[in-house]
Amino acid sequence: MRQEPINRLSEKGLRVWRIYGIFQSIIALLLGVGVGVINYFTGQLIWLYIVDGVVILLFGYLLIYLFPKIRWTRWRYEVREQEIELQHGLFIVKRTLVPMVRVQHVDTEQGPILRKYDLSSITISTAATSHTIPALITTEADELRGRISVLARVAEDDV
Repeated sequence: MRQEPINRLSEKGLRVWRIYGIFQSIIALLLGVGVGVINYFTGQLIWLYIVDGVVILLFGYLLIYLFPKIRWTRWRYEVREQEIELQHGLFIVKRTLVPMVRVQHVDTEQGPILRKYDLSSITISTAATSHTIPALITTEADELRGRISVLARVAEDDV
């Protein structure tokens, strides 16, 4: 089996994913409060408050700390002359090879949270699918987009 790709995402990406985890945890908290309110008016089962609190804390830990850390640790990529290799996954690590001759276009994307941390995502589109490399420093993402574009044109010319 090949060596894993050498390039990693920016460490700022870990912070961004933790912010996303905070937003998801707030939704879980609101659902938990809703369950608590319903329990208050219907049955007042004391054990339900305890379970509700434990579930909210568990969701917070998983979504804010553990999952972003694992995701960031496993995310790797490498752009070669003939292919782009991506490796990512939380529980199951997926490795993908995208041949340069299949690349149709490359986009960069930047939402408000990514912009605050000077990060961008690159989307590589082929005829069948698209692949995203998240959380790259904006200048690095722009350079990588240009490099992939040039390599895809060169690979197209060789065919």
